[in-house]
Amino acid sequence: MLIFGRAPRFASPDPPSTADPVTQIRIGGPGHRSPSTAVQGLTECKAVSDDAPGRIEFTLNGTPVSVRADHPHLLAALREELDVTSPKDGCSPSGQCGCCTVIVDGKAVVSCNLGLEKVAGASVLTLEGVDPDERERFASAFAACGGLQCGFCIPGIVMRAKAQIDKKGAGLDRAAMVPHLGAHLCRCTGYVKILDAIEAVAKGKTFEPALGAGVGQAGAKYQAPELALGDRDYVDDIRVPGMLHAALRLTDHARADIVAIDTSRAAAVEGVIAVLTAADIPGELRVGLIHKDWPVMIPVGGRTSYAGDVLAIVVAETRQQARAAAELVDVTYDVLPPITDPVAAIEPGADIAVWGTDSNVLSRSAYARGDVDAALAGSAHTVHEVFQTQRVEHAFLEPESTLAVPHGTGDAKTLHVYSGGQGVWDDRDDICRVLGVPTDRVTVELVSNGGAFGGKEDMSNQAHAALAAWLLERPVKCTLSREESFRMHAKRHPIRLEYWAGCDEQGRLTAVRVRAIGDSGAYASVGMKVLERAAGHATGPYRVPHVDVEAIAARTNNLVCGAFRGFGANQAQFAMDGVLDRLAERVGISGWEIRKRNVIRPGEVWGPGQVMDEGAAGAEACLDAIKPAYDAALAEGKVVGLGLGLKNSGLGNGFREVSGAVVRFERDGRVTVRHGWTEMGQGVHTVALQVAAQELGIDPARIDVVVDTTRQLGFGQTTGSRATLMAAGAIQRACAAALADGCRPDVDYHGEHVVDWTSKLGDPDNPNPTIHSAFGYAAQLVIVDPATRKIERVVAVHDVGRAVNPQLCAGQIEGSVHMGLGYALTEEFPTDPETGFPTYSTLRQLGILRAKDVPEIEVQLVEVPQPRSPYGIKGVGEIGLVPTAPAVAAALHALDGEWRTTLPMQRA
Repeated sequence: MLIFGRAPRFASPDPPSTADPVTQIRIGGPGHRSPSTAVQGLTECKAVSDDAPGRIEFTLNGTPVSVRADHPHLLAALREELDVTSPKDGCSPSGQCGCCTVIVDGKAVVSCNLGLEKVAGASVLTLEGVDPDERERFASAFAACGGLQCGFCIPGIVMRAKAQIDKKGAGLDRAAMVPHLGAHLCRCTGYVKILDAIEAVAKGKTFEPALGAGVGQAGAKYQAPELALGDRDYVDDIRVPGMLHAALRLTDHARADIVAIDTSRAAAVEGVIAVLTAADIPGELRVGLIHKDWPVMIPVGGRTSYAGDVLAIVVAETRQQARAAAELVDVTYDVLPPITDPVAAIEPGADIAVWGTDSNVLSRSAYARGDVDAALAGSAHTVHEVFQTQRVEHAFLEPESTLAVPHGTGDAKTLHVYSGGQGVWDDRDDICRVLGVPTDRVTVELVSNGGAFGGKEDMSNQAHAALAAWLLERPVKCTLSREESFRMHAKRHPIRLEYWAGCDEQGRLTAVRVRAIGDSGAYASVGMKVLERAAGHATGPYRVPHVDVEAIAARTNNLVCGAFRGFGANQAQFAMDGVLDRLAERVGISGWEIRKRNVIRPGEVWGPGQVMDEGAAGAEACLDAIKPAYDAALAEGKVVGLGLGLKNSGLGNGFREVSGAVVRFERDGRVTVRHGWTEMGQGVHTVALQVAAQELGIDPARIDVVVDTTRQLGFGQTTGSRATLMAAGAIQRACAAALADGCRPDVDYHGEHVVDWTSKLGDPDNPNPTIHSAFGYAAQLVIVDPATRKIERVVAVHDVGRAVNPQLCAGQIEGSVHMGLGYALTEEFPTDPETGFPTYSTLRQLGILRAKDVPEIEVQLVEVPQPRSPYGIKGVGEIGLVPTAPAVAAALHALDGEWRTTLPMQRA
């Protein structure tokens, strides 16, 4: 149903020419757009002296400008008409993330809910117009202090900080700055190092940040200065000649048959180029990471299965036109009641929830060791408890955006796709399935994204942008609104966990039985793996002789659930540590002591039967390292709660994991390092750079890091805390190959790291499977002031095996603790059981902790090397929040005597 609207701007049959796609991204270095160049271009192209009707005039960065009056807010005028992209769009028009902050007449304001009529005649300042020396001070401070990760929120925070420093000068300290960050969200850092950087600038401290020159060295994040200033583009910042904009028409019902789709009203809208439906897909309808069950669009005659299903794509000259027209796509439905109760969904005889499937049981993961019934019967103490965790929205601050740029025509036509996804090779393969073309016709280039946390593993709008660009032979960008993002991408699983546990008179665990049901929503995503991971981690980092575990992933018509930092381990740990603390109370020993008596050690059998290697010593090392803080807090009369956790690094479960890398010496003296992992703030590009610098013995400033599908280096998603480990191993080997050959220029030196020694969970023929090759371990202590009843400090002791960059590693943990506290106390993303639609539509409703809500976070790194891992690396990305919720629950119990079973624990 390819419906064309008004004639495109380029009427010739050939698409407008575009430059090499790689040159379109401004990421610093050669070709980077400097602030002075941006201002000069603005003067040449956008300055208007005459009083044009229907326009608004104001001064931007010292230059008079005029913009159309029909922009919905100042941010749209800046980004869409003036191409000023340092203010980022994270939530427009709600004004709740702060990423779009600019200074208007000396006052810091969020620009996405500021009407243009309010800036008529005003002076607007963005980071592009800030004095170069001041820009350098901010960039250097954020780089040196580790004050950014993905970087998406930082330009807005810098503008807020500038406004405060302009007012208070050296009198601005971190405590004074905290209230002013109330308008800002950061999902990565926990705000700790952001405040360090702002205070340093206010006090006039100067830095000369340098990149880390080897493994184990603290250093600046790769591209940190450009990220801090908003100069390194995200996908939605990229502009190419002739670019069109796509908007998606989402379903009005979570479960309904599509009777008809009428696109005529949308096609008639001014500026609309085409309206596409499922009938226009030349290849496969469905995509997916594990099961190909997720329709790119629902066709007439098909059935919707969740609130994020797409029915049509509207392509227009401007984003505003595309969005307005998408609302005019008329759909006729035969509405069916949605299936939203996961427990009822898996009952025999239940209606099938998801179109194209034959069962509501997505997966079942189970294993057993010993005789649990007998062990429980003979236990001195037993506990039976049911825990319920909640659905959580990732709330990465950069909404999903994809740009697809076609080249050539006919059989020579190719497509270059800019993606922020967590697995660009999976993106490429599924895009090719949808287009019905071989993989050599499509290249997907990673644009390091503005946060992901697992939520960008599944494709969101990549196939839609690619389809439109391929059919129209024009560049097409598709960027989701925050509300669309909420509906479309996978969430954290809500899981019901029923536990039976026993121990002897000394508090040593005797048996654990677990029955878990996770609501995986409509499509598979990686839901079966999340419940498999919850099953594998169900006994936590403890030694249990008798175990019986079953975890089921249920399909419903609720929002899809998939990967999210913790990946099932955090849900299981909340329950496991919960029953352990209840047993400790019955035995009459402390939370620390019962963990010490049960902690897993090298050579012992863990959970599903795995015999743990020497890396398992990290669990006890963390427990011992946190003991002084635990004792000191109790001695001071504080209330404490302790959590201990483990989290696998890698996919495991019998999957053969391969990571490739290429090192190439260029003739201009630079060195290109290519790998297969997504940079999303966690610092994998920095890891790549530091490993290469160490192995090659070169200045890290010579190194450029690239991820695209021109070489087959990626095999799956950046998930499971494995990117650092896998990338480091592959790059180490690529460097060795280069050194062995004399580092000749223009040669791709390839290296590979393979993990192929794991086994599947629950195989009755293998009682001692090595289900994972590596684990990270962590102990966290939550300290509460009994007088104020507030959490005043969190001590996080983490065994990371080897910290490639200790400063960035600590920043990852601080951000994880911040996220873990929200998960424990305030965050949730509920859906309406009658409709399957989310009941929240804005970031503020999610309950994410702001800077003022975050207690002091103290990080201690422990390094117990992981056998068979490059440099002994274990990983840190996911373990960071695994112990947090149980530590909070234990502290609250110590405060008021109440046991918590449901998350979040303090939602207002």
